[in-house]
Amino acid sequence: MQRIPDYLNIVKNIKKYVMLKKLEQYSESTERDISIIAIDTLIALSVIAAACYIYFINHNRILKISISIVILLGVIFYIIKISLYVRSNGKREPGITTLILIDGKGSYSTEWEIQGKKSLLIGKNTRNSEVDIDLSNTEYSTLVSKQHAILNFAANNWFIEDIGSCNGVGIKKMDEVSKKKIEKDIPYKLDSGDIIYIANTKIFVK
Repeated sequence: MQRIPDYLNIVKNIKKYVMLKKLEQYSESTERDISIIAIDTLIALSVIAAACYIYFINHNRILKISISIVILLGVIFYIIKISLYVRSNGKREPGITTLILIDGKGSYSTEWEIQGKKSLLIGKNTRNSEVDIDLSNTEYSTLVSKQHAILNFAANNWFIEDIGSCNGVGIKKMDEVSKKKIEKDIPYKLDSGDIIYIANTKIFVK
């Protein structure tokens, strides 16, 4: 069976588009303006109201056909737009450079630059020892072990390893719905866009 070219694989391109947009969202240090959200919501409600009128109240057949053609052309336009966006952005693989702490509201909080580093210890600072990624002041800090996990850079990739924590380490891939808990003392490869769960504390991998 012949493989579908990437530029014709609509489902794959839409999935990549969502992943790239999500990556951009977490990459921004400022929260989205509430006025923009309000405008987007108003536009969406207006479109829904117009569609209900045209297809359920209006009896003009020509108008229904005309609007259907406009909608179809709009869908085709956005599919092409998504494909072009994925082709222009999807091939960029700068590697993992930053870890971003996500707070309880899902917003950007703190970031750590890790480019050029070889090994990073995740946990909580104490009087006798310090860690590289300190989660002492996070919302769920009581669930974080003093030495919870370690990040190691090898073969041009970052790997995370649970080093015997009490509440475990989870990973959620960008294209997956739920997270999965990793086994202790086994390195797990990270990709840009992953979310690391240190107990209940979320760290976005950029």
